[in-house]
Amino acid sequence: MTAGTQAEVSAEVVRMLGAAADADVPLRVIGGVAIYLRTKDVVPSTLLRTSRDIDVVTLKGQGVRVSGFLTDIGYQGNERFNSFSETRLIFYDPLHDRPVDVFVGEFRMCHRIPLERLELEAMTPPLAELLLTKLQVVETNNKDLIDIYALLYAHEIGEVDGETINAGEIARLCGSDWGLWRTTTGTLVRVRELLPESGLDTAGQAQIAARIEQLRQRIEAEPKTMRWKTRARLGDRVRWYDEPEEIEHARVELKAPADAP
Repeated sequence: MTAGTQAEVSAEVVRMLGAAADADVPLRVIGGVAIYLRTKDVVPSTLLRTSRDIDVVTLKGQGVRVSGFLTDIGYQGNERFNSFSETRLIFYDPLHDRPVDVFVGEFRMCHRIPLERLELEAMTPPLAELLLTKLQVVETNNKDLIDIYALLYAHEIGEVDGETINAGEIARLCGSDWGLWRTTTGTLVRVRELLPESGLDTAGQAQIAARIEQLRQRIEAEPKTMRWKTRARLGDRVRWYDEPEEIEHARVELKAPADAP
């Protein structure tokens, strides 16, 4: 497999995912790059943003294959971290000073989002899971807000996948996890309140607001599991989310070939 990473992030992601498909390696992109790829042809310029980092996901049990694949296409792994982690791997593009995070089987930050439906899309997880990776953030920053607005502006809410945000899947996951429900519904309220600061025109704000309400109602209508109801009794008295650890990406020192000048 030919190595040689691209300087422009979205071009590199397209190269990476194309090579993964050729090698039959289950790999999809998440984060700002994924949202840019899924919304760039529809959203106004105020909702377009670039990202320097690359975050990708794979299925449970595929970490070893993905590690070998990324090494083949020009990345170097943080061997110490990767040897101790089963659900997250760190790689680094030494040519462009760029980190790559690999989430294996699940996306875990403030909450756990299972990644079991990657086969439904060629480049990213389904839109439901992609949106949840942003809604599960307890302390949303401006980048998170832009990404959430972009997805809700570009895609309708429904009960199917593809180019529709599958509200049923989001509701199912929230209906079995009170903590995820608590954060997701709270984030929806917050992003609705901040819409006037989004830079969107009145029509754009109204469209997003309507989709937020549609999604919120679908989540509330979902039957809740006994586990959800048991945890709900404790409410906010017990912290319902994790504090994501900031992992400093190890910088891999490039070693020049022995015959280099």
